[in-house]
Amino acid sequence: MHNIIVLKKSTILERSENNLKILIDKISLLKSEIQKVIVGQDVIIEEILIALMAGGHCLLEGVPGLAKTLMVRTLSEALALSFRRIQFTPDLMPTDIVGTEILEEDHVTGKRFFKFNKGPLFANIILADEVNRTPPKTQSALLEAMQEFEVTFGGQTYPLDRPFFILATQNPIEQAGTYPLPEAQLDRFLLYIKIGYPTAAEETQILSSTTGSKKATINPVIGAEEIKELQAITRDVSISDDLITYVSEMIRATRPETTTVNFVKEWVRWGAGPRAGQALILTAKARALFKGRYAVILEDLQTMAYPVLRHRVLMNFKAEAENVSSDNVTDELIKAISKPKANI
Repeated sequence: MHNIIVLKKSTILERSENNLKILIDKISLLKSEIQKVIVGQDVIIEEILIALMAGGHCLLEGVPGLAKTLMVRTLSEALALSFRRIQFTPDLMPTDIVGTEILEEDHVTGKRFFKFNKGPLFANIILADEVNRTPPKTQSALLEAMQEFEVTFGGQTYPLDRPFFILATQNPIEQAGTYPLPEAQLDRFLLYIKIGYPTAAEETQILSSTTGSKKATINPVIGAEEIKELQAITRDVSISDDLITYVSEMIRATRPETTTVNFVKEWVRWGAGPRAGQALILTAKARALFKGRYAVILEDLQTMAYPVLRHRVLMNFKAEAENVSSDNVTDELIKAISKPKANI
Protein backbone atom coordinates (compact mmCIF):
# COMPACT_ATOMS: atom_id res chain seq x y z
CA MET A 1 0.00 0.00 0.00
CA HIS A 2 1.13 3.57 -0.73
CA ASN A 3 1.53 6.08 2.05
CA ILE A 4 -1.63 7.93 2.99
CA ILE A 5 -1.85 11.46 1.56
CA VAL A 6 -3.33 14.00 3.99
CA LEU A 7 -6.57 15.58 2.76
CA LYS A 8 -8.42 18.78 3.32
CA LYS A 9 -11.53 18.58 5.50
CA SER A 10 -13.78 15.78 4.33
CA THR A 11 -15.75 12.91 5.70
CA ILE A 12 -12.70 10.70 5.17
CA LEU A 13 -11.02 12.42 8.09
CA GLU A 14 -14.00 11.65 10.30
CA ARG A 15 -13.25 7.95 10.02
CA SER A 16 -10.40 6.37 11.89
CA GLU A 17 -7.37 5.48 9.81
CA ASN A 18 -7.62 1.90 11.05
CA ASN A 19 -11.24 1.50 9.89
CA LEU A 20 -10.37 2.97 6.51
CA LYS A 21 -7.47 0.58 6.10
CA ILE A 22 -9.73 -2.37 6.95
CA LEU A 23 -12.22 -1.31 4.26
CA ILE A 24 -9.55 -0.75 1.61
CA ASP A 25 -7.87 -4.06 2.47
CA LYS A 26 -11.20 -5.80 1.89
CA ILE A 27 -11.11 -4.65 -1.74
CA SER A 28 -7.70 -6.30 -2.15
CA LEU A 29 -9.09 -9.39 -0.44
CA LEU A 30 -12.05 -9.31 -2.82
CA LYS A 31 -9.67 -9.32 -5.77
CA SER A 32 -7.81 -12.29 -4.26
CA GLU A 33 -11.06 -14.24 -3.91
CA ILE A 34 -11.92 -13.66 -7.56
CA GLN A 35 -8.43 -14.76 -8.59
CA LYS A 36 -9.06 -18.14 -6.96
CA VAL A 37 -11.26 -18.85 -9.99
CA ILE A 38 -10.18 -16.37 -12.65
CA VAL A 39 -6.64 -16.85 -13.96
CA GLY A 40 -4.88 -13.66 -15.06
CA GLN A 41 -7.06 -10.72 -16.17
CA ASP A 42 -5.65 -8.58 -13.32
CA VAL A 43 -6.38 -5.29 -15.07
CA ILE A 44 -9.92 -6.40 -15.97
CA ILE A 45 -10.70 -7.38 -12.38
CA GLU A 46 -9.29 -4.08 -11.09
CA GLU A 47 -11.41 -2.08 -13.53
CA ILE A 48 -14.57 -3.93 -12.50
CA LEU A 49 -13.84 -3.29 -8.82
CA ILE A 50 -13.08 0.37 -9.56
CA ALA A 51 -16.48 0.71 -11.27
CA LEU A 52 -18.12 -0.89 -8.23
CA MET A 53 -16.36 1.55 -5.88
CA ALA A 54 -17.38 4.47 -8.10
CA GLY A 55 -21.01 3.31 -8.14
CA GLY A 56 -21.24 2.82 -11.91
CA HIS A 57 -21.90 0.02 -14.38
CA CYS A 58 -19.63 -1.94 -16.76
CA LEU A 59 -19.91 -3.18 -20.31
CA LEU A 60 -17.65 -6.19 -20.88
CA GLU A 61 -16.72 -7.20 -24.42
CA GLY A 62 -14.84 -10.31 -25.41
CA VAL A 63 -15.07 -13.36 -27.63
CA PRO A 64 -16.80 -16.46 -26.24
CA GLY A 65 -14.92 -18.55 -23.70
CA LEU A 66 -13.00 -15.79 -21.91
CA ALA A 67 -14.86 -16.30 -18.60
CA LYS A 68 -16.91 -13.09 -18.69
CA THR A 69 -19.93 -14.74 -17.08
CA LEU A 70 -17.79 -16.72 -14.64
CA MET A 71 -15.99 -13.55 -13.57
CA VAL A 72 -19.25 -11.77 -12.72
CA ARG A 73 -20.69 -14.79 -10.93
CA THR A 74 -17.50 -15.18 -8.87
CA LEU A 75 -17.64 -11.49 -7.97
CA SER A 76 -21.21 -11.87 -6.69
CA GLU A 77 -20.22 -14.84 -4.53
CA ALA A 78 -17.38 -12.86 -2.95
CA LEU A 79 -19.62 -9.85 -2.28
CA ALA A 80 -22.40 -11.54 -0.29
CA LEU A 81 -25.00 -9.69 -2.36
CA SER A 82 -28.09 -10.80 -4.26
CA PHE A 83 -27.29 -11.77 -7.84
CA ARG A 84 -29.44 -12.36 -10.92
CA ARG A 85 -28.39 -13.37 -14.40
CA ILE A 86 -30.55 -12.22 -17.32
CA GLN A 87 -29.92 -13.91 -20.66
CA PHE A 88 -30.86 -11.35 -23.29
CA THR A 89 -32.55 -12.92 -26.32
CA PRO A 90 -34.46 -11.52 -29.34
CA ASP A 91 -37.84 -12.38 -27.76
CA LEU A 92 -37.13 -10.88 -24.32
CA MET A 93 -39.70 -8.24 -23.30
CA PRO A 94 -39.22 -5.27 -20.92
CA THR A 95 -41.59 -6.82 -18.40
CA ASP A 96 -39.37 -9.92 -18.33
CA ILE A 97 -36.64 -7.89 -16.63
CA VAL A 98 -38.54 -5.11 -14.84
CA GLY A 99 -41.51 -7.11 -13.61
CA THR A 100 -45.25 -7.03 -14.16
CA GLU A 101 -48.55 -6.75 -12.29
CA ILE A 102 -50.44 -9.89 -11.38
CA LEU A 103 -54.04 -10.20 -10.26
CA GLU A 104 -54.42 -11.40 -6.69
CA GLU A 105 -57.38 -11.92 -4.38
CA ASP A 106 -57.76 -10.96 -0.73
CA HIS A 107 -58.98 -14.18 0.91
CA VAL A 108 -60.65 -12.24 3.74
CA THR A 109 -62.66 -9.68 1.74
CA GLY A 110 -62.76 -11.48 -1.59
CA LYS A 111 -61.63 -8.33 -3.35
CA ARG A 112 -59.23 -8.58 -6.25
CA PHE A 113 -56.30 -6.27 -6.77
CA PHE A 114 -53.17 -5.93 -8.89
CA LYS A 115 -49.81 -6.52 -7.21
CA PHE A 116 -46.47 -5.65 -8.78
CA ASN A 117 -44.33 -8.75 -9.13
CA LYS A 118 -40.69 -7.62 -9.20
CA GLY A 119 -38.50 -8.88 -12.04
CA PRO A 120 -34.85 -10.01 -11.95
CA LEU A 121 -33.69 -6.38 -12.14
CA PHE A 122 -34.39 -6.14 -8.40
CA ALA A 123 -31.07 -7.49 -7.18
CA ASN A 124 -27.74 -5.97 -6.15
CA ILE A 125 -25.68 -7.39 -9.01
CA ILE A 126 -27.17 -7.95 -12.45
CA LEU A 127 -25.42 -9.88 -15.19
CA ALA A 128 -26.98 -8.71 -18.46
CA ASP A 129 -25.60 -11.48 -20.65
CA GLU A 130 -25.27 -10.71 -24.38
CA VAL A 131 -27.15 -7.44 -23.99
CA ASN A 132 -26.83 -6.69 -27.72
CA ARG A 133 -28.97 -9.71 -28.66
CA THR A 134 -32.24 -8.16 -27.49
CA PRO A 135 -34.27 -5.46 -29.33
CA PRO A 136 -33.98 -1.76 -28.43
CA LYS A 137 -37.35 -1.79 -26.64
CA THR A 138 -35.98 -4.15 -24.02
CA GLN A 139 -32.53 -2.54 -23.96
CA SER A 140 -34.18 0.79 -23.14
CA ALA A 141 -35.82 -0.75 -20.08
CA LEU A 142 -32.36 -0.73 -18.54
CA LEU A 143 -31.88 3.03 -19.04
CA GLU A 144 -33.93 4.29 -16.08
CA ALA A 145 -32.56 1.57 -13.83
CA MET A 146 -28.94 2.36 -14.74
CA GLN A 147 -29.25 6.11 -14.38
CA GLU A 148 -31.89 6.66 -11.70
CA PHE A 149 -31.59 3.39 -9.72
CA GLU A 150 -35.35 2.95 -9.93
CA VAL A 151 -37.98 1.61 -12.31
CA THR A 152 -41.47 2.86 -13.15
CA PHE A 153 -44.39 0.56 -13.87
CA GLY A 154 -48.04 1.48 -14.09
CA GLY A 155 -47.34 5.04 -13.04
CA GLN A 156 -45.62 4.00 -9.82
CA THR A 157 -41.89 4.21 -9.10
CA TYR A 158 -40.04 1.38 -7.37
CA PRO A 159 -36.55 1.99 -5.95
CA LEU A 160 -33.91 -0.63 -6.66
CA ASP A 161 -31.76 -2.26 -4.00
CA ARG A 162 -28.45 -0.53 -3.27
CA PRO A 163 -25.71 -1.12 -4.11
CA PHE A 164 -26.92 -1.72 -7.66
CA PHE A 165 -24.34 -2.87 -10.17
CA ILE A 166 -25.01 -3.91 -13.78
CA LEU A 167 -22.37 -5.83 -15.69
CA ALA A 168 -23.43 -6.31 -19.29
CA THR A 169 -21.58 -8.53 -21.73
CA GLN A 170 -21.48 -8.51 -25.50
CA ASN A 171 -19.76 -10.55 -28.15
CA PRO A 172 -17.68 -8.58 -30.72
CA ILE A 173 -18.18 -11.28 -33.38
CA GLU A 174 -21.29 -12.97 -34.80
CA GLN A 175 -23.01 -9.62 -35.30
CA ALA A 176 -25.82 -11.09 -37.44
CA GLY A 177 -29.10 -10.79 -35.57
CA THR A 178 -27.77 -8.37 -32.95
CA TYR A 179 -28.92 -4.90 -31.97
CA PRO A 180 -25.96 -2.58 -31.28
CA LEU A 181 -26.46 -0.48 -28.17
CA PRO A 182 -27.37 3.14 -28.98
CA GLU A 183 -24.95 5.87 -27.93
CA ALA A 184 -27.32 7.13 -25.22
CA GLN A 185 -27.30 3.76 -23.51
CA LEU A 186 -23.58 3.18 -24.01
CA ASP A 187 -22.97 6.47 -22.19
CA ARG A 188 -24.75 5.06 -19.12
CA PHE A 189 -21.96 2.55 -18.67
CA LEU A 190 -19.22 4.01 -16.53
CA LEU A 191 -16.56 1.79 -18.12
CA TYR A 192 -16.27 -0.14 -21.38
CA ILE A 193 -13.90 -3.03 -20.67
CA LYS A 194 -12.40 -5.18 -23.42
CA ILE A 195 -11.27 -8.66 -22.45
CA GLY A 196 -8.44 -10.17 -24.48
CA TYR A 197 -6.97 -13.64 -24.80
CA PRO A 198 -4.82 -14.98 -21.94
CA THR A 199 -1.06 -15.31 -22.20
CA ALA A 200 0.50 -18.72 -22.94
CA ALA A 201 1.34 -19.28 -19.26
CA GLU A 202 -2.15 -18.21 -18.14
CA GLU A 203 -3.82 -20.47 -20.69
CA THR A 204 -1.77 -23.44 -19.50
CA GLN A 205 -2.83 -22.69 -15.92
CA ILE A 206 -6.48 -22.38 -16.99
CA LEU A 207 -6.39 -25.76 -18.70
CA SER A 208 -4.75 -27.35 -15.67
CA SER A 209 -7.04 -25.83 -13.02
CA THR A 210 -10.40 -26.20 -14.77
CA THR A 211 -10.30 -29.78 -16.04
CA GLY A 212 -9.96 -31.57 -12.71
CA SER A 213 -12.39 -32.31 -9.89
CA LYS A 214 -11.06 -29.72 -7.45
CA LYS A 215 -13.08 -26.51 -7.23
CA ALA A 216 -12.16 -23.29 -5.46
CA THR A 217 -14.30 -22.13 -2.55
CA ILE A 218 -15.24 -18.46 -2.69
CA ASN A 219 -15.70 -16.75 0.67
CA PRO A 220 -17.86 -13.60 1.02
CA VAL A 221 -15.55 -10.82 2.19
CA ILE A 222 -17.60 -7.62 2.03
CA GLY A 223 -21.28 -6.76 2.42
CA ALA A 224 -23.74 -4.19 1.11
CA GLU A 225 -23.26 -1.60 3.86
CA GLU A 226 -19.48 -1.70 3.52
CA ILE A 227 -19.72 -1.25 -0.25
CA LYS A 228 -22.01 1.75 0.18
CA GLU A 229 -19.52 3.20 2.66
CA LEU A 230 -16.68 2.66 0.19
CA GLN A 231 -18.68 4.39 -2.53
CA ALA A 232 -19.20 7.38 -0.22
CA ILE A 233 -15.49 7.47 0.70
CA THR A 234 -14.54 7.30 -2.99
CA ARG A 235 -16.33 10.59 -3.69
CA ASP A 236 -14.37 12.21 -0.85
CA VAL A 237 -10.98 11.34 -2.33
CA SER A 238 -9.09 14.55 -3.11
CA ILE A 239 -8.26 15.81 -6.58
CA SER A 240 -6.40 19.07 -7.28
CA ASP A 241 -7.81 21.89 -9.38
CA ASP A 242 -4.94 21.42 -11.85
CA LEU A 243 -5.97 17.81 -12.45
CA ILE A 244 -9.63 18.78 -12.87
CA THR A 245 -8.51 21.31 -15.50
CA TYR A 246 -6.45 18.54 -17.16
CA VAL A 247 -9.58 16.36 -17.35
CA SER A 248 -11.61 19.21 -18.84
CA GLU A 249 -8.96 19.86 -21.47
CA MET A 250 -8.77 16.16 -22.37
CA ILE A 251 -12.54 15.78 -22.76
CA ARG A 252 -12.86 18.98 -24.81
CA ALA A 253 -9.97 17.82 -27.02
CA THR A 254 -12.02 14.76 -28.09
CA ARG A 255 -14.47 17.01 -29.97
CA PRO A 256 -13.48 17.60 -33.62
CA GLU A 257 -15.07 21.07 -33.75
CA THR A 258 -13.08 22.47 -30.79
CA THR A 259 -9.95 20.31 -30.60
CA THR A 260 -6.41 21.40 -31.38
CA VAL A 261 -5.29 17.79 -31.81
CA ASN A 262 -5.00 17.00 -35.53
CA PHE A 263 -5.40 13.27 -34.92
CA VAL A 264 -8.89 13.91 -33.49
CA LYS A 265 -9.89 16.14 -36.42
CA GLU A 266 -8.89 13.41 -38.87
CA TRP A 267 -10.42 10.33 -37.25
CA VAL A 268 -13.21 11.32 -34.82
CA ARG A 269 -16.86 11.91 -35.76
CA TRP A 270 -18.25 12.84 -32.32
CA GLY A 271 -16.38 13.59 -29.12
CA ALA A 272 -17.20 12.85 -25.49
CA GLY A 273 -19.67 14.84 -23.40
CA PRO A 274 -19.38 16.17 -19.83
CA ARG A 275 -20.44 12.81 -18.40
CA ALA A 276 -17.11 11.42 -19.63
CA GLY A 277 -15.26 13.94 -17.46
CA GLN A 278 -17.38 13.02 -14.46
CA ALA A 279 -16.70 9.32 -15.09
CA LEU A 280 -12.96 9.93 -15.46
CA ILE A 281 -12.68 11.81 -12.17
CA LEU A 282 -14.83 9.32 -10.26
CA THR A 283 -12.96 6.27 -11.53
CA ALA A 284 -9.60 7.97 -10.92
CA LYS A 285 -10.70 8.58 -7.33
CA ALA A 286 -11.71 4.93 -7.01
CA ARG A 287 -8.37 3.80 -8.46
CA ALA A 288 -6.47 6.02 -6.03
CA LEU A 289 -8.37 4.49 -3.12
CA PHE A 290 -7.85 1.00 -4.55
CA LYS A 291 -4.10 1.69 -4.55
CA GLY A 292 -4.20 2.93 -0.95
CA ARG A 293 -4.08 6.66 -1.67
CA TYR A 294 -6.55 9.36 -0.66
CA ALA A 295 -5.67 11.74 -3.49
CA VAL A 296 -5.75 11.38 -7.28
CA ILE A 297 -2.51 11.55 -9.24
CA LEU A 298 -1.99 11.99 -13.00
CA GLU A 299 -1.38 8.25 -13.48
CA ASP A 300 -4.91 7.50 -12.21
CA LEU A 301 -6.47 9.77 -14.83
CA GLN A 302 -4.34 8.52 -17.71
CA THR A 303 -4.96 4.86 -16.82
CA MET A 304 -8.73 5.24 -16.54
CA ALA A 305 -9.02 7.39 -19.67
CA TYR A 306 -9.05 4.26 -21.88
CA PRO A 307 -12.13 2.43 -20.50
CA VAL A 308 -13.89 5.77 -19.90
CA LEU A 309 -13.46 7.17 -23.43
CA ARG A 310 -13.60 3.87 -25.34
CA HIS A 311 -17.37 4.05 -25.92
CA ARG A 312 -17.78 7.82 -25.74
CA VAL A 313 -15.53 8.82 -28.66
CA LEU A 314 -17.22 7.88 -31.93
CA MET A 315 -14.90 7.23 -34.85
CA ASN A 316 -15.67 8.27 -38.42
CA PHE A 317 -15.96 5.98 -41.44
CA LYS A 318 -12.36 6.59 -42.41
CA ALA A 319 -11.19 5.44 -38.97
CA GLU A 320 -13.31 2.30 -39.16
CA ALA A 321 -11.89 1.51 -42.59
CA GLU A 322 -8.32 2.04 -41.38
CA ASN A 323 -8.91 0.17 -38.09
CA VAL A 324 -8.15 3.25 -36.00
CA SER A 325 -9.81 2.91 -32.59
CA SER A 326 -10.84 5.25 -29.79
CA ASP A 327 -7.94 3.83 -27.77
CA ASN A 328 -5.60 5.28 -30.41
CA VAL A 329 -7.29 8.65 -29.84
CA THR A 330 -6.65 8.34 -26.10
CA ASP A 331 -2.98 7.57 -26.82
CA GLU A 332 -2.70 10.80 -28.81
CA LEU A 333 -4.57 12.86 -26.21
CA ILE A 334 -2.25 11.73 -23.44
CA LYS A 335 0.71 12.82 -25.58
CA ALA A 336 -0.83 16.12 -26.65
CA ILE A 337 -2.54 17.50 -23.52
CA SER A 338 -0.19 19.55 -21.35
CA LYS A 339 0.48 17.89 -18.03
CA PRO A 340 -0.11 19.88 -14.81
CA LYS A 341 2.99 21.72 -13.66
CA ALA A 342 3.02 19.82 -10.36
CA ASN A 343 2.80 16.55 -12.40
CA ILE A 344 1.32 14.71 -9.41
